[in-house]
Amino acid sequence: MSLDSTKQQLFQQTEQQLRAQGFAVERQDQTRPWGGFFVIDEGQAQQFADTYFDGLSVDELRISGKLSPKILIVAPGQRLSWQYHHRRAEIWRVVQGPVGVVTSDTDAEGELKTYQVGEQITLRQGERHRLVGLDGWGILAEIWQHTDAAQPSDEDDIVRVQDDFGR
Repeated sequence: MSLDSTKQQLFQQTEQQLRAQGFAVERQDQTRPWGGFFVIDEGQAQQFADTYFDGLSVDELRISGKLSPKILIVAPGQRLSWQYHHRRAEIWRVVQGPVGVVTSDTDAEGELKTYQVGEQITLRQGERHRLVGLDGWGILAEIWQHTDAAQPSDEDDIVRVQDDFGR
């Protein structure tokens, strides 16, 4: 099976699972060169936390504003950009894996660490990070912790230090 048909099938399965769990998918993006993502309705942030983050209280997670629950899908052997954010911290939980994650407090990449299904990764505001697909497809649940109530983070709040795709 080709990578594209596997990707399409994985997206269909993931969407079906999310809907079966009662989640409203606000949008999805299968066009990313590294894979793609699903954005879940903000009003379901606590249900999302209950399902994917062992019931973490969204009130305790909420630094300011919303949590922007998402599911990330990363293709085998692909890397998201080496990046950081000015207006958010992030919490990831591995749903399907293993996956690789690189972090650092500087622009120099740290060592690639492997995370298994169920493990959680906490990324601080400004911490450099990169998600890496290993031998198989990886799936992560993600919650953003917006750190600026007046200007919540969005997809434009990405500072790319290095990017395999020239973005």
